[in-house]
Amino acid sequence: MELLHVADAVAREKNIDRDEVLSAMEQAIQKAGRAKYGYEHDIRAEIDRRTGEVRLQRFLQVADPVENEFTQITLKAARKSKPDIAMGEFLVDDLPPIDLGRIAAQTAKQVIVQKVREAERHRQFVEYQDRIGEIVGGTVKRIEYGNVTVELGRAEAVLRRDETLPREHFRNGDRVRAYIYDVREEQRGPQIFLSRTHPLFMAKLFAQEVPEIYDNIIEIKSVARDPGSRAKIAVLSNDSSIDPVGACVGMRGSRVQAVSGELQGEKIDIILWSQDPATFVVNALTPAEVAKVVLDEDNNRMDVVVPDEQLSLAIGRRGQNVRLASMLTGWDIDILTEKEESERRQEESRTRTALFIEALSVDDVIAHLLVTEGFTRVEQIADTPTDELAEIEGFDLEVAAELQQRAGAWLAETAAKLLAKRKELGVTDDVAELPNMTVEMAVKLGEKNILTLDDVADLASDELREILGSDLTEGKANEIIMAARAHWFEGEASAPAQS
Repeated sequence: MELLHVADAVAREKNIDRDEVLSAMEQAIQKAGRAKYGYEHDIRAEIDRRTGEVRLQRFLQVADPVENEFTQITLKAARKSKPDIAMGEFLVDDLPPIDLGRIAAQTAKQVIVQKVREAERHRQFVEYQDRIGEIVGGTVKRIEYGNVTVELGRAEAVLRRDETLPREHFRNGDRVRAYIYDVREEQRGPQIFLSRTHPLFMAKLFAQEVPEIYDNIIEIKSVARDPGSRAKIAVLSNDSSIDPVGACVGMRGSRVQAVSGELQGEKIDIILWSQDPATFVVNALTPAEVAKVVLDEDNNRMDVVVPDEQLSLAIGRRGQNVRLASMLTGWDIDILTEKEESERRQEESRTRTALFIEALSVDDVIAHLLVTEGFTRVEQIADTPTDELAEIEGFDLEVAAELQQRAGAWLAETAAKLLAKRKELGVTDDVAELPNMTVEMAVKLGEKNILTLDDVADLASDELREILGSDLTEGKANEIIMAARAHWFEGEASAPAQS
């Protein structure tokens, strides 16, 4: 019974399961038994969970032929002791209880301590693994090179220097609140990583301060932070009678000030989330006023036009306002003044008009009409049905058909020239056949002396976009590069089959 009392005491003290402590004791006694009777024997110890009685037994498996005489026995020999035993079963011999000597007792103690420590570490890992995403409070235990070790009761956590707010300093004994963003099980025990700069730290602080968020009446859709300086948080109400922005601000700003105070005075803009991207971006650029928004959904880009006097406010100090708005919404945002936007439109109109005059051999009136109707490329004219082109004011079926014929001829001539140039530059057919690759792109690669699949495969996506133009999305650039690298792995895939 004394063993059971010890196991109960250790289990309570270390906050681990009693059975894990008893298993550690069994392994310690088993190790001592093997030290006495020989390590080559299969000796096992068992502690009765009800009485505390210790049983030490030797196991011999019935086998034919016998490969290890210390752990195996023939069927004939086994049936002398147990007539009904079958092949593969174990013959169990009870051994007398062992009197642990000083060295054996010390070894047993080390095994128990080690196993209990492992069980305690695993319990801590499981406990804190389930708490990823929570805010915890702790006490600063020590500071090394700016990295703060925080005591969380039974466990320690690390708050690295890059996860603390700028100009934030801690001393031993200080109380600190932080967000658990990762827990890893390592040899020296669970490593718990904290952060005070993580966007979700702010979201969780608001959930603590705003009961409507905790009750899921108000939903936090996204958060963008410049830690210690400024942040934007987008909220949505699931109850039309509750204003989400007002609820998060609180009476006289009490709720938002409580969060800001925890974050060293970080200024927080609370934004109303919208399903419409343009409306959401306009809200996100608060406090600047927006005059016009132009979406480019293919490239996930948005041109935002603001009055001249609002430009500096929209961009923010060192680009902070537009950068946070971009992070919050997930759109690339380009800020333009009304004057810049007008000049850009005029320049684009002139460029497109000149293209149509040259490609279609038409006067500037017809070219301007095409630009006004929204045509930007010759391919669009060739692909548009003739009757749709004929609906443009001043056009008829004859004019539309002639324009399409000229567009097709120009495209064919241009493609032939580009193909000839691509071959002249030495760009291989494999490169030209990559997904998302056009002849024009292949020529641009050739001009940069990128001629083979290996040349393309060695590029990073941003390098490829710089060569081919920013109109190529990052996703398409990655597709091109991965397709170019595919031949690197063909040999590896076929190697097991050859062996």
